[in-house]
Amino acid sequence: MNSSPLSSPSAPHPHLYSSSTPYPIPQTLSIPWASPPPSTTACSAVKHPRPSSLRVQAIAHRVSSPDLTLGLSTTTTTTPSTVPLDHKLLTLLRQRKTEEAWAAYSQAPHLPSATCLSRLVSQLSYLNFPEALSRAQSILTRLRHEGQLHRLDSNSLGLLASAAARQGQALYAASIIRSMLRSGYLPHVKAWSAVVTRLISSSGKGGGPEAALGLFDAVNRRVGRHLPERAADSRPDTAAYNSALNACAILGDMERFLRLFDEMSKYGAEPDVLTYNIMIKLCARADRKDLLVCVLEMILLKGIDVCMTTLQSLVAAYVGFGDLETAEKIVQAMREGRRDICKILRDSNAEDSREHEEMMEDEGPLQKEHEDDNVFKRLLPNSIDPYSYDPPLLPKLYRPNSRIYTTLMKGYMKAGRVTDTVRMLEAMWHQEDSSSQPDHVSYTTVISAMVNTGSMDQAREVLAEMLRVGVPANRITYNVLLKGYCLQLQMDKARELLKEMSHGAGIEPDVVSYNTLIDGCILVDDSAGALGYFNEMRSRKIAPTKVSYTTLMKAFAFSGQPKLAHKVFDEMVQDPRVEVDRVAWNMLVEGYCRLGLVEEAKKLIQRMKESGVYPDVATYGSLANGIALARKPGEALLLWNEIKERCEVSLKEGEQESESDSDSTTMPPLKPDEGLLDALADICVRAAFFKKALEIVACMEENGISPNKTKYKRIYVEMHSRMFTSKHASQARQARRVERKRAAEAFKFWLGLPNSYYASEWHFNDDD
Repeated sequence: MNSSPLSSPSAPHPHLYSSSTPYPIPQTLSIPWASPPPSTTACSAVKHPRPSSLRVQAIAHRVSSPDLTLGLSTTTTTTPSTVPLDHKLLTLLRQRKTEEAWAAYSQAPHLPSATCLSRLVSQLSYLNFPEALSRAQSILTRLRHEGQLHRLDSNSLGLLASAAARQGQALYAASIIRSMLRSGYLPHVKAWSAVVTRLISSSGKGGGPEAALGLFDAVNRRVGRHLPERAADSRPDTAAYNSALNACAILGDMERFLRLFDEMSKYGAEPDVLTYNIMIKLCARADRKDLLVCVLEMILLKGIDVCMTTLQSLVAAYVGFGDLETAEKIVQAMREGRRDICKILRDSNAEDSREHEEMMEDEGPLQKEHEDDNVFKRLLPNSIDPYSYDPPLLPKLYRPNSRIYTTLMKGYMKAGRVTDTVRMLEAMWHQEDSSSQPDHVSYTTVISAMVNTGSMDQAREVLAEMLRVGVPANRITYNVLLKGYCLQLQMDKARELLKEMSHGAGIEPDVVSYNTLIDGCILVDDSAGALGYFNEMRSRKIAPTKVSYTTLMKAFAFSGQPKLAHKVFDEMVQDPRVEVDRVAWNMLVEGYCRLGLVEEAKKLIQRMKESGVYPDVATYGSLANGIALARKPGEALLLWNEIKERCEVSLKEGEQESESDSDSTTMPPLKPDEGLLDALADICVRAAFFKKALEIVACMEENGISPNKTKYKRIYVEMHSRMFTSKHASQARQARRVERKRAAEAFKFWLGLPNSYYASEWHFNDDD
């Protein structure tokens, strides 16, 4: 490749150095903190906040702990030489001259006092700019190197964590909060709850909803160990619980949602409208469309003010269920100024009950809904007997805004109703309220609908209309168009659009733009073009993502260049910003198998297992195709034995779960698909391994897959119909043929061809 390899995971991240930062930040501190992004904004251009808005509402308490990771001692010594520096720094910081204060700190030969350090970190963090955040992080790194982390107070660390979370460094922010907990600090609720919120949407190892819930529980456990008055500023509030409930809703974890919901009253956190908006998401994840109206009614019964987000969430939920008719009724009722939306939703539930009456008689779905009810009856007591009271009315009229209209438009788009999508856009322009008129999201939705149908000329006309009416297109709009051109194999027009995006509209492409272009090059079999876009992306200092690497690997793998795919894989391993997952391993295996290089592929699979990533159906499918291409049927028998073992583990888990859990050395269970089993059966039939072929087709039938008997019959007739007709073979050779002939007759019996088992009953495990 023409691009230089990335730095190794142990080396400092190149973005961590700045001309204004004398102390480089290492990639890992006392715990695995994520690397901050490159600095792009100078602090000198920042307008400093007024003194009254600097600090968090309340300073978190520090609690004594025998295990401190932020420092060895809490005693701060002041020498005569530090007094002038401290006085100068404090004066500058009180005057909000953060830039001058930073310059004074950078030029100082020794550390200032704890007060100066904490205040400097706080003000840099509060500025909320990448350069300022990078400087605050460098102070933290220097203190760690000198064993002086105890100089920073809880308030400064909390502000730094909040700033890092806002800058998209959720993993780094979470590591600060966890380090504070280990060192005896109790972070302020506004700091740690902000990190929990950002951590939910953070991708990669250490992020996501589960990680967010883990941090939430860690803080709560520490808060619970101290007296209420000491931990008052760290106790979770309604906003903190809403973040945790949102994580549960995303995961579809109803039991955990209920536990946290019941726990809110313990800390005096009352559910608000956002809590119930999240409950709408939970109902959607639990496939309980019938309970959506109960959530809306519970909000009204509790006297909580309904917000537009509530109604938009309801419309989105019905769109997600594919019930566009009910979504349309909600929007139409809002347009007509009606307040009886609860009645409309009840009537919709009644219609659904009549339509699905036969389905509801099935024992399986009834049992599932009964299990769900155990949770939802406690979350929504009004769902126990929803018709015992009249449906409440909305407290006031709510007119649909552009967000609600666009949500319904997205439903039309997913359903392929392009005409309705365009009509909705035209109707929005006739609304008197400016909040109901189309915005860039509305136009992008229409463009997406047209791209999905391949109408690229019409999509460009919509883009031109956006510019004409003064609705600015954004990066997402252009990325949608780029994807459309790539899917239509119009790479020249995609390249022109990229130039128009960057030079004409002044919108810089992002990693999604380049990933789309790289994928488009794969569709036209242009691996050189894919590499060109990858290098262009890096020359623009756009960090590749996991998708970038795997897509480029796919380009080389599909073009018969597995060694180049391997080189991309090695760079991905060295990049500390991405995690090598099973998709990357599989793409590398696919590259070698496409050329029939089975031995290289097997070595990769062994490395894959050693790294803790087990092969899946896609891995085995690639290997099976490689074995067929290399004409090594013996390898297919070894592969089938491994697959069979994992299938048996899957069966045992269903019958004896405790027994399968006790063996930690076995690979996880596997459920094979039709493509994998068909490829193996094809190899075995062609190689005359009829006994193994029967095992494979039996596995197919056990998994509800219908074997292609017509294909296997054709292969048998073409290749093996004269298999045992020779009269000149020796007696020893004929004896060795007996078992194979018996298996062949059994396979012919399964195919329905004339065989020796006709007029008799045959069982697969017969030894006679």
